[in-house]
Amino acid sequence: MISTQDRRQAIELIDEAVAGGARRARACAALGLSVRTVQRWTRAGEVTADRRPSAERPTPPNALSEAERAEVLAVCNSPEHASLPPSQIVPRLADAGIYLASESTFYRVLRDADAQHHRGRAKAPRAPTPPPSHTADGPCQVWCWDITYLPGPVRGLFFYLYLILDLYSRKIVAWEVHTAENSEHASALVQRAVLAQGCIDRPLVLHADNGSPQKGSTLVATLERLGVIPSHSRPRVSDDNAFAETLFRTLKYRPAYPANGFADLAAAQAWVLDFVRWYNTEHRHSRLRFVTPEQRHSGEHVAVLAQREALYTQAKAAHPERWRGAVRDWTPPGAVTLNPAGAAASPQAQAA
Repeated sequence: MISTQDRRQAIELIDEAVAGGARRARACAALGLSVRTVQRWTRAGEVTADRRPSAERPTPPNALSEAERAEVLAVCNSPEHASLPPSQIVPRLADAGIYLASESTFYRVLRDADAQHHRGRAKAPRAPTPPPSHTADGPCQVWCWDITYLPGPVRGLFFYLYLILDLYSRKIVAWEVHTAENSEHASALVQRAVLAQGCIDRPLVLHADNGSPQKGSTLVATLERLGVIPSHSRPRVSDDNAFAETLFRTLKYRPAYPANGFADLAAAQAWVLDFVRWYNTEHRHSRLRFVTPEQRHSGEHVAVLAQREALYTQAKAAHPERWRGAVRDWTPPGAVTLNPAGAAASPQAQAA
């Protein structure tokens, strides 16, 4: 490391040589320096210090001596102050007429001696646990399910929509509306969905939140009997089940959704039945290249997208002057991942 004073002296010698007619590059070379190095040493006509993190720094003139640092450590480790932070030690010393150093210096000396650590019964901070991640490249491999509130006829009265969504196809594979929220209803729904979809002999992951209905003993026993692998979001993190949450938003923002509440349980069930039919068989899903969840679930989407690509190719051939590049991409979407590791997009954006 070259001190600021040495830098200043070298630049003065170079400027003096240049003023006498020498070339700046030769003057710098005579001191073993490059022109770029000398330029980097100066900013706005002022000589700067070495800002490299690895550069050795000269000891400042106001630094504590080794004896003074040892005295600070001795005071901090004394029985009287061993359980106190510097913010408490320094004022107590001042009340006794003693001044050794400032609070910041106390903290710095303790850090240098590896003696500045958290003390207490609180647990040390831990790295956040990554959310559970599952990938589906076909239907009936990963299901997401959740429960949402449906408003009743009066304020404070709700119905509960239990809903299971296939991750790969986004198809609603099972649903029910009840007046109560418990694991018994959830268990019956899962069992009915597994039997209806023929998933009894294949590995299946069922992802849910951390609520009591999702982790109740009745549901756990049913999943074990059916061979379904349970998966749960992190506590108090709804984004880990973003596909189900996004579907609930689609449901509640439908124009026909009764914002003032359903008249009774039968009305709620009838409305959800109509929504599921529309969503599975009519709704063109933007993340599925605008095919319906039913088409994706059955595999029909491959032929539908191939037909669209052929149509666009034919249209481009008929009027090539109207196309600047390739035709629209109608390639069938690939595998879908729940909570992909290191994904740049948010879970809501991936599920939309």
